[in-house]
Amino acid sequence: MSELRSEAIVLRTYKLGEADLICVLLTLDFGKVRAVAKGVRKTTSRLGARMEVLDHVDALLGRGRTDLLTVRQVEPRGSARALRVDYERLASAMVIVETADAATLEFHADPEYFEMVRRALVALDAAVDPSITATAFLLRTLVHDGAAPVLDRCASCGEEVELVAFDLAEGGLLCASCRRGRPVSPEAVTLLRRILLGGLRGVLAEHRPAGADEVGAIAVDAMESHLGRRLRAARTLDAH
Repeated sequence: MSELRSEAIVLRTYKLGEADLICVLLTLDFGKVRAVAKGVRKTTSRLGARMEVLDHVDALLGRGRTDLLTVRQVEPRGSARALRVDYERLASAMVIVETADAATLEFHADPEYFEMVRRALVALDAAVDPSITATAFLLRTLVHDGAAPVLDRCASCGEEVELVAFDLAEGGLLCASCRRGRPVSPEAVTLLRRILLGGLRGVLAEHRPAGADEVGAIAVDAMESHLGRRLRAARTLDAH
């Protein structure tokens, strides 16, 4: 097959030569791919405005002799303009695409995860609190990858008692007898459960729900541990 056509989200771009751009795309049908958009940085290019990070497009990609594809045609499916003009929305969106880039494999289609990324970016447009949208995405990515934290009982002893700490090595919340790692408030425990065990829609409708800062820090630490790398966008957002 000399051409690939798929719905795609632009996760990352970097310059190549004087006028080209390499785009990292999360595609619906082929997973993550890398493609060169030739001449896209010229002012006369028709592709330039459609191949920016966060863009949602229909892409026609050409195959060559390597895994690096060539962008032959793109048509916009959705605009990210509203995200780019609001700092907090943009910062949260960058957390989502950086995570998606790190968590996905090249040429390994995962339609369910593609839809998770797409819906998270759409949700940011109308989000009451963009940062909690990014936090929820990190936590739900852990679930998707089979690394969901234990939230309904002590991750160490298994007892269904009050949980007062979170430990990455143990894989979730811990009771007072097993406590180690990070202490957590009852509000953070409740918020974690609402995000992952039912109630996410209500969480996304609130501004800074109780426990949000704690849960945000837990989500970033857990995702970085899972990926084995730092999430620069998440640390930048946390610093603000």
